[in-house]
Amino acid sequence: MTGGHTMFRPPAEAGSVLIRVADGCPHNSCAFCAMYRGVPYQAHDRDTVASRIDLAAARDPDARRIFLADGDVLALPTELLETILAKTRAAFPRLSRVNCYASGQALAGKNDAELASLREKGMHTLYLGLESGCAETLRRMAKGGSLDETVAGCVRAGRAGLSVSVMVLIGIGGQELSASHASLTADALNAMQPAMLSCLRLVPIPGTALADRIADGRFVQLTEEQSVRELRDIVSRLDLTRTVFRADHSSNILPLAGRLPRDKTRLLAELDELLQCGALDKDTPGPMPVAL
Repeated sequence: MTGGHTMFRPPAEAGSVLIRVADGCPHNSCAFCAMYRGVPYQAHDRDTVASRIDLAAARDPDARRIFLADGDVLALPTELLETILAKTRAAFPRLSRVNCYASGQALAGKNDAELASLREKGMHTLYLGLESGCAETLRRMAKGGSLDETVAGCVRAGRAGLSVSVMVLIGIGGQELSASHASLTADALNAMQPAMLSCLRLVPIPGTALADRIADGRFVQLTEEQSVRELRDIVSRLDLTRTVFRADHSSNILPLAGRLPRDKTRLLAELDELLQCGALDKDTPGPMPVAL
């Protein structure tokens, strides 16, 4: 906790120095997310950010990785981001990369020159929640922005030298849109060619619009077996040329990891083995983690 609310970061940033440069998320309306509910979005002033960087450098002067929080830091003005990157580079002599959350809307708001400048000044990895490649699923989940701008933004970021780590949610289309979600998500990922791909299972969070829809029957969750089958459908359709793949979050039923395309056959075989073993719940979503 800092600034009165929880600081979130991707699992891969567990060993990074965390520096908050903004509060909340500029969109903050996704039906499935409660990360920043009740937190007004605002960028922190330069002096506050500079003091936090200095404090972090005093505590860990040899740090090599920094994660800038909160949600969608890429949405900050480019000039402010460049100032922050220059400050971190000066304060941490061994720094190799600075990473942050991003959105399709934020990418659409940055031109190619701005993305290239951010990469040149030290930005390395953008964590992007695609969630689904199905436009109707995204609409129902109030994701914001457009699928086209998200896909195009990922491609432009890659061309600028930035690594993009994309997250998709297994089960976000529910039973009604599962087939469309699987096929169209694979199509979007094939167009994006992300450096990293994480597949997490949808976990309903109490108090969200999605939880309300589940409670009154408007959204029917996938069973445990259907979730594994949907993940298999997505993986089987992927045509990625150089992507680190992860489905080993606590929400996942079967921990999976590999590199695509090299490990695609193995990943599918592991999923097929699980589907054929008869141990998966065919009637309910099965056990869920208590918290993400």
